[in-house]
Amino acid sequence: MEENTWKINGFLMSGDRKVAEIRNNEVAQISAPIPLFLQNYPLLTWLKSRAICGYRSNTQILKETLGIPDASYIAAAMRVHGATITDNYWICQEGESLTYADVRFTKDTFADVALTGICSRTFTEEELRENCPELTNIGSYDKCWKLLNGTWWMFKEGSPWERFSEIFIAELGAKLGFSMAEYQPAGPYVKTPDFTHGRLNLELAEGLVGGNDYYPYNYDTFTRLDPKLGKEYLDMVFMDALCYNTDRHTQNYGVLRDQDTGKILCMAPNFDNNNALISHGYFRKPPSEWDRTIPPFVNFLKKRDLSYKLPDLDGEMLSSLAASVLPEEDIDRDSVVQMLLMRMQCLRDRLGQ
Repeated sequence: MEENTWKINGFLMSGDRKVAEIRNNEVAQISAPIPLFLQNYPLLTWLKSRAICGYRSNTQILKETLGIPDASYIAAAMRVHGATITDNYWICQEGESLTYADVRFTKDTFADVALTGICSRTFTEEELRENCPELTNIGSYDKCWKLLNGTWWMFKEGSPWERFSEIFIAELGAKLGFSMAEYQPAGPYVKTPDFTHGRLNLELAEGLVGGNDYYPYNYDTFTRLDPKLGKEYLDMVFMDALCYNTDRHTQNYGVLRDQDTGKILCMAPNFDNNNALISHGYFRKPPSEWDRTIPPFVNFLKKRDLSYKLPDLDGEMLSSLAASVLPEEDIDRDSVVQMLLMRMQCLRDRLGQ
């Protein structure tokens, strides 16, 4: 079925509470909270934003395993009623008698298919009817959700340089006092726990700013919601500048909301830094005017006359941290340390600190 031919009727649910009525894809709010995304964009756009990436290498294998003939994003999302691991929203279609317990995810049966593309056994009819969290696991890298001791963990593929960058940046940010998602090594993958803990709702920035990742627009949007969000946003883009993250887009940052009231509590922990630092090679020269992260960050602060105090960066701490991350991998750790010290000095020089 083509995405533009879907006609959905029923209710948008938050847990077991009806928060909006849906008639022919039109959403009429009944009570708070509804997704911030739906305050700005249509229902089908919201569903598409929640669906597994169609061009991930293992997506088609997963869909074929699950017997999903429809290639559309909407079909994947609606197979699991639009539910995801990281919030409690879902769609109860007209004529269905379901509760949240019926649609929330409790098993990771197809995790390895999504992660590796290998279907090593025949699944039972009962398993094939399970709600599969992989169908709303977004992003371009092959990944999966695994349930470990009652906690959902996301496993993600990556080269040794990508995995090093992801883990190192998470630990560096935490040492500098920033809110960071936790990342751990897992063989050829990295793993990170669900930071919503099933109690909070992650709302991606895309729902607030669309695809506009322009610093001033994002800063103004978050600051209007809550001034502390503006500061937390600056902390994130500072780390991007320091660690050369050129892949910050509106589906890899956002806010955390209370599931009952919809109150925005804070920016989500800084996550998805695998395309940063040394993921595309080592930088052994000081940043130039053509650097893709430092000049935009500095220029934004200066044009807005914003004061941002740079944290202290200690060479010994960096060396110790670099030595502790993926010690078995062939990483030029001295180059990592020198890159970060050069980039921090460049930031200090340009900001007069």
